[in-house]
Amino acid sequence: MPILHLHDCPARPWKNGLGRTRELAVQPPGAGMDDFLWRVSVAEVDSAAPFSAFPGIDRTIVLLDGEGFSMALDDGRTHALTEPFAPFAFAGEARVAVTLAGGPTRDFNLMVRRGRIHGGIEVWRNAADAVLRPHTVLLYCARGRLRLDDQLLGPSDAWVQAMPAPARLELAPRSVVLAVQAAPAD
Repeated sequence: MPILHLHDCPARPWKNGLGRTRELAVQPPGAGMDDFLWRVSVAEVDSAAPFSAFPGIDRTIVLLDGEGFSMALDDGRTHALTEPFAPFAFAGEARVAVTLAGGPTRDFNLMVRRGRIHGGIEVWRNAADAVLRPHTVLLYCARGRLRLDDQLLGPSDAWVQAMPAPARLELAPRSVVLAVQAAPAD
């Protein structure tokens, strides 16, 4: 099974050049910012830089570490991304201004191409949650440990969908896993 370690993924500039991100997975493999179907990354936010614009993309963001930040969207909504492991979805074309709540943060990002892919993030916090759904494409161990058959994911490790899927999943106590779904749109 392919296990990815976040530290092995190179930090790259955001699309707007104002921050850094580490891409965990993209579909199709090797796709760029303008032609991916879905993309998963971990961003490092250490300033009040605005988000990059991604027209036609649906985004879901999850705070991983740090105090988080407040998001002011151009439609008048605001969202405090200050609770770890609480997904928040928004349109990629939205202009988003950021105000840090404290120091640097890290966040987990899912982007899916609207009209082609539906996506979402489930948060696993206990053994009963640890169920692979038909369209699960990635598991990210945010905290603790997740055993996949005979392999172990630790913090910042990810499993990317491959055949065969693991037969056994064991979530260690006090662990948090982000399970990413991406399915073709109807």
